[in-house]
Amino acid sequence: MSSSQAQTQFHETTLPKQDYVARIFGYAVAALSVYTGIHYGYFPESSDSIALFALLYPHLVYFASGPFRRRKAYTTRQFLIHGDALFCGIFLGLINFPIEIVVLFIIMINTSFIVVGSITAWAFCIISLISGAGAAYLLTGYIPPAPVPYEVFVATAAGVGFHLALTAHNSYRQARDLMRLKMKFQGQVERFQALSHQVSKYVAPQIWESIFSGRRQVRLETQRKKLVVFFSDIVGFSALSEQMEAESFTDLLNTYLTDMSHIALKYGGTIDKFIGDGIMIFFGDPKTKGTKRDALACVSMAIEMRNHMEVLRQRWADQGISAPLQIRMGISTGYCTVGNFGTESRMDYTIIGKEVNLASRLETEATPGEILVSQDTYTLIRDKIDCRSRGKAIVKGFRDPIPTFEVRDYRNQENIDEQKVIQEGEGFSLRLDRDQMTDTERLRVAETLEKAARRLRISDDTDNSALTDAADGSSTLRKFPLSSGMD
Repeated sequence: MSSSQAQTQFHETTLPKQDYVARIFGYAVAALSVYTGIHYGYFPESSDSIALFALLYPHLVYFASGPFRRRKAYTTRQFLIHGDALFCGIFLGLINFPIEIVVLFIIMINTSFIVVGSITAWAFCIISLISGAGAAYLLTGYIPPAPVPYEVFVATAAGVGFHLALTAHNSYRQARDLMRLKMKFQGQVERFQALSHQVSKYVAPQIWESIFSGRRQVRLETQRKKLVVFFSDIVGFSALSEQMEAESFTDLLNTYLTDMSHIALKYGGTIDKFIGDGIMIFFGDPKTKGTKRDALACVSMAIEMRNHMEVLRQRWADQGISAPLQIRMGISTGYCTVGNFGTESRMDYTIIGKEVNLASRLETEATPGEILVSQDTYTLIRDKIDCRSRGKAIVKGFRDPIPTFEVRDYRNQENIDEQKVIQEGEGFSLRLDRDQMTDTERLRVAETLEKAARRLRISDDTDNSALTDAADGSSTLRKFPLSSGMD
């Protein structure tokens, strides 16, 4: 049972019964006061109708309000207590406001007001009390009351005292029941927190947090988002599993996945799943810092994972595992479909799309210790990360060759301009970016530039010779002027 359900049940069962009993005794006090006054001649015989109404009203209103109480228990309770205040004011007006009885009834009704609710509710109850008294005054007028007989005052005071004791007892029981509910709920909350903490280990922390905060509903729905997708695995891990005992192999794998998961969470990655020694992570959902920053975070995570393998290899070497284990990684950026897939009874929060396939293919194409990224990813990170082109790769599932880039390390801002050469002029244009070229392409471009330089030098030499010859010809003409055609 949830907290809201238990509170509803409390308002629908416990409080109405307590209010019903308290209302019976409260109106019984009024009836007792009237009958005692009639007996001792203080009230006229016709006042017995007031006493009869006081005895019947609690039962009538309890059964009449049942349907409303089941739908809106709190509102119905407030409405009835305002009715009690109104009738109390009318009763005091009908008996001409004898001060002794007025004081006793105000004490009694105020106790009920305070128990029921807040200061605001108490103030409105007082208004209802005054309204009832004013209505009675307008109907009957005001006749100064005679002194209240001692017997009537004692009977009324005894009834009020008993009602106050009953109210205090009900308040105690109510507080005790609420304390029991609180302790029960506290135990349920602690149990729920412990269970939710265990369940959180089966999903990414970001997904768990978004669900429990209410930002995400657990239903079958997806959306398109631009994500950065990461895949990695350990080269030669399958062969190593055949050489090691199951326990040692499990410890090694758990150590690796634990350390890599801490690095992924450090950079804000959403861990999608573990596939043996493989890890699938994506950036950009459920939280994103923008595609560029997501891509930089993903590549930074990959670099730290690659560097951390040095620590793990040393740790494993101390344990007698001499195999030089290395990881390979692939990263792709693009639009994917992300959300809950499966059935209403069993869902998996994951991503699908060609970018997921591309990241997996890039990871397969990578060599041990290498991080391969797609063209879109490279475009986002190239001003911060030192990369070089690995050429185009033909990968399964893609018709055209895919440009690939190898991530080296972070680059310094001072070295960014050294990787690029841009020169333009009249009849000349050169744009050179070393990061986007393979070694073969660099050699081919270098040869082309050398040929162009030689041609420029030959052209310069030819032009210089022509200028020299022209200068010599001018001298000869000056020494041997042409004949004018005249002897």
